[in-house]
Amino acid sequence: MNKPKNKLRVGWFSFTCCEDSTVVFTELMNERWQDWKRLIDFRHARALQTKNVLDEMDVAFIEGAVSSPEQAEQVKKIRAKCKMLVAIGSCAVTGLPSSQRNQFDEKTRQEIEFILARFNHLDQVQPLKEFIKVDAEVPGCPMDPDKFLAILDLALKKFNIQL
Repeated sequence: MNKPKNKLRVGWFSFTCCEDSTVVFTELMNERWQDWKRLIDFRHARALQTKNVLDEMDVAFIEGAVSSPEQAEQVKKIRAKCKMLVAIGSCAVTGLPSSQRNQFDEKTRQEIEFILARFNHLDQVQPLKEFIKVDAEVPGCPMDPDKFLAILDLALKKFNIQL
């Protein structure tokens, strides 16, 4: 049996979305922080800390859809740095509601074309799985907290992290 590691190396990232799952994630800390600080090494989590690095991670949690070439490249970099990647929330899993502009009629599309060009947006907003391999999904808008906790517990076991 593998020797237990000290901490699960985690990144939490947010792309095109309302960041409601990040709020749920931080709210979960109210009851779990004492355990999590002994189990988790947050390598990147802008909602939690100012010093963030993009280096080797056991698990990357990504909230939000991909709406620009820059975001597409960033999710690929994150995927390359993690062993397990979890899509968090509806936008990351299905693209919606962030991808609702994909369904705009031609008139509305023409009206927003200058915005898409100005901010270098892709023609279509897409879920993560269109760009990278996703190992697990936590659906919902916001995410389902119980499903998130189950995935986190699974990751702790998978990477042999114990108190």
